[in-house]
Amino acid sequence: MKTWMCLICGWVYDEELGSPEDDIAPGTKWEDVPMNWTCPECGARKEDFEMMEI
Repeated sequence: MKTWMCLICGWVYDEELGSPEDDIAPGTKWEDVPMNWTCPECGARKEDFEMMEI
């Protein structure tokens, strides 16, 4: 499982946790997140996220 960080605001998407408030179930891989999904904090698009090592 990987984590992805928004380059605009720093919000982190963790594949293990998903984003249940956005109807993205825990365990959802980044490539399976819909292309029209946006950052819940700032509205940035998926291309504004970068994979990060923890």
